[in-house]
Amino acid sequence: MTDYRNFIGGRFTEKPALSTIDVYNPATGKVFAAVPAADDADVLMAVDLATKAQKSWRKLPAIERGNALRRLADAIERRAGEIGAALARESGKSLSDATSEAIYGVELMRYHAEWARRIEGEVIESDTPDETLMLKREPIGVVACLIPFNFPIYTLVRKIAPALITGNAVVVRPSNTTPTSAFAFAEAVLEAGLPEGLISIMTMTHDTARVMCTAPAVGMITLTGSVAAGQIVLDYCKTNIAKPSLELGGKTPVIVEPDADLDVVARMVLNAKTAHCGQVCTSVERLYVHRSTHDAVLEKLRAGFSARSFADRSANPDSMGPLANLAARERIHAMVERAVAEGAIVQAGGTIPDGDGYFYPPTLLSACRHDMEIVREEVFGPVLAVIPYDTFDEALALASDHQFGLASVLFTENYRKAMRAASEIEAGELYINRFPADPYQGYHAGWKNPASAATTANTACWNLRKRASSFSNIDLQNHRRPP
Repeated sequence: MTDYRNFIGGRFTEKPALSTIDVYNPATGKVFAAVPAADDADVLMAVDLATKAQKSWRKLPAIERGNALRRLADAIERRAGEIGAALARESGKSLSDATSEAIYGVELMRYHAEWARRIEGEVIESDTPDETLMLKREPIGVVACLIPFNFPIYTLVRKIAPALITGNAVVVRPSNTTPTSAFAFAEAVLEAGLPEGLISIMTMTHDTARVMCTAPAVGMITLTGSVAAGQIVLDYCKTNIAKPSLELGGKTPVIVEPDADLDVVARMVLNAKTAHCGQVCTSVERLYVHRSTHDAVLEKLRAGFSARSFADRSANPDSMGPLANLAARERIHAMVERAVAEGAIVQAGGTIPDGDGYFYPPTLLSACRHDMEIVREEVFGPVLAVIPYDTFDEALALASDHQFGLASVLFTENYRKAMRAASEIEAGELYINRFPADPYQGYHAGWKNPASAATTANTACWNLRKRASSFSNIDLQNHRRPP
């Protein structure tokens, strides 16, 4: 078993941990690693080292910080195979998908390195003739980064890259479900030769995470996770008035208009719903189908969901993999059972399979009502609720009737409806005839209550809000904020 050590202040610690955290392979349900649990002294030392390193880092010209990010990107690329192997075993992803995630992280790191010459201030008109008002954006200081289990490498990069390029230092807590890939990532940090103290990566308990996040020097806490976790982070922020940057719940609605290619829709919905076993924040969770084509779409989906295999992707890479842990499977199955009790009809799946691992079959539910828990609360698993509608007005109203406003999807060939949805649907992102792919240059941030983020990915450490829309022949993204 590998001897993992926390990465504090730019180097792996020499002392063994007083306690460890078991890591499970979700495809087998067996422990395959034990990672060190950082103690309070460890995390406070990491914050102190980050504070000292940041004072010098912020003084570097931004182009030099960008060059350091490029070195880190190159090191990640060289180690993509090692990072991918660790990620595949801890997450249940195929080796190909896990390695690709590392490569996506490389490209994202390089993208943020390009912002070195794009960090701008403002010149503002003064009220007096002999005065000029100048606004300069300054780094926050130390950013605490809390990483989710579903895309632990890509999200790690998405948090640390904008923080670093804008002159901040970071302390990182990976998910205890998927921590080994973060330690493989730390090897790349060491290889890249970034200043000591600038990046620390540590696994820890929730109690120790609180100590890290409430350290006086932490000026921002960024989390991708559940609504409940976001509420906890907001409490952490109160201690020292730290800035929050949160991406929380998602409940992506998909509207299927009668003019859509139903075969394409069925294929794309199945692929989107079963990617990483539905553990994707923008995965389709509610499917609204025009009543005239509802039965045809449902039949296509029933056939696809029933035929979709699930297995250990290390041996069967084309199958759907497992859920993250046993608790996730128990929670999701309980939601399906409650939906059936409320009147939903199981068209495919809906049962816990025999055997090892945390598998759950692709599950399709019809006869769903909008007041059901399965329609209103995030499932975060391979379960899809299908609901018919009669008019486009009704579809827009249903798609917007929820508390989670992260992403949305519309299948149509009618550009007027596409433009109307872009203006009216209550979600931070709208995709036309395709599913979310989180483009680097986009502003991946939600609307409404739990999905709302304090800042966007590209400006995560500038405390800047933006509105933006992007149009192309394959997708339309609408990034909006409530007033």
